[in-house]
Amino acid sequence: MNLLELRIENLRVLAQVELAPTAGWNVFTGPNGAGKTSLLEAAYLLSHGRSFRSASREALARDGSGGYSVFGEVGRADRRFRVGLARTARGLEARVDGVEAPIGDLLRQAAVVCFEPGSHELIAGASDERRRYLDWGVFHVEHAFLPAWRRYQRILKQRNVLLRRLVDASELQPWDHELARAAAPLAAMRRSYFDALVPYAQELLGDLLPELGDAAITFDPGYDDTQSLAPILTERLDRDLARGHTGRGPHRADWSLGFAAARRRDHLSRGQQKLSAFAFVLAQARLFAERAGEWPVICLDDLASEIDAEHQRRVLHAVAASGAQVFLTGTEEPAALAEVVVEAARFHVEHGRVTRLR
Repeated sequence: MNLLELRIENLRVLAQVELAPTAGWNVFTGPNGAGKTSLLEAAYLLSHGRSFRSASREALARDGSGGYSVFGEVGRADRRFRVGLARTARGLEARVDGVEAPIGDLLRQAAVVCFEPGSHELIAGASDERRRYLDWGVFHVEHAFLPAWRRYQRILKQRNVLLRRLVDASELQPWDHELARAAAPLAAMRRSYFDALVPYAQELLGDLLPELGDAAITFDPGYDDTQSLAPILTERLDRDLARGHTGRGPHRADWSLGFAAARRRDHLSRGQQKLSAFAFVLAQARLFAERAGEWPVICLDDLASEIDAEHQRRVLHAVAASGAQVFLTGTEEPAALAEVVVEAARFHVEHGRVTRLR
């Protein structure tokens, strides 16, 4: 898929920007704080409904504006879509082809993956980041995933409320039964997706970090999914009551990465964590391309941050081999870019303004 047009209003430092990106590489350079990352953030919002920046996710609106909006025209293999996301006084609003739509309908139309300076959190950070990463991929290949996820979350919330004000343990029995029923398809979809993803990630990890040896990638569904969740909930009832929340289930799912020469993620340097994260981002993009028949947009933000020149070259070659539409930002172009890109649209970004150079 390609972003054929991108219009942004009042997103961080970007007051009003209109872009017509090329189908290939789009390179944005300029000083720090100019708004380069916000351009990628806008594209990412149309695909995820949230920012990739972990801090101040609610502070997306430009100072004094009261809200922001991002609109794009998406070209896919079969047709074109006009999509939009806006934060207004009423909350977050989505549109598809000019008609107000649920957020889930918007997110199905645009697919954007991003590798940025905070991507190491995918490896080194909390499990929430890894679940979100996994669930975005499952969402795009399993149409039943979103309703299954929402059902599970609704039942989980109710069970947690009961745990905090329980009078009689028998009150929990019907909720335990329903939670177990909701957990099974959710865990199965995640495991199936993860099994398909792993070979792509292992190949890329071997290419980018051969010095670390073979990669071991394991999935934890959040409970023993070879059996029903119901008896596990019964067995753990006293612990759940003491803590006031449900301790096992798909909401605790996670995955982990280790290497022959670095068994634990905290044995990796920051640069190695970032390269590992890139391998997973591109692996997810490859799997999306296999299933959907087209690549997502790939965003690379400040590639030089904590990645040496040789590994930058490897990353750029891996992305170039995809043929995907690429948005690349930096204070200057990576030295290796000329090796992999014959033609690119180049833009200068400064003070929230974007100028096409060539």
